[in-house]
Amino acid sequence: MAKVPATLIAAGGLVGGYGVARWTKKRPLGGVALAGAGALAARQWQQAAGTKAAVGLTTAYVAAFAGSHPLAKKVGAWPSVFAVAGAVALASWAVTRNSGEQ
Repeated sequence: MAKVPATLIAAGGLVGGYGVARWTKKRPLGGVALAGAGALAARQWQQAAGTKAAVGLTTAYVAAFAGSHPLAKKVGAWPSVFAVAGAVALASWAVTRNSGEQ
């Protein structure tokens, strides 16, 4: 069975976490989705690129979540979420591209 790349898991966690929170009107449920995807991505980042890279990418993931809030006030909620998800996916790809496990 093929493994879903951490790049997609991280981007999907940001988009999915927001979507779950918005559509269920239960922010904690969105947080569970966000945290679950972040933990899974962090595990794969550690396996693919080592602990230092995993800590850096996990920090970027959390910073993207936090940064999406003030950005949303300027560009809207969904554009903000997609922008930060793209940024995290790009960072993940850049760090893990040589490992064969994005």
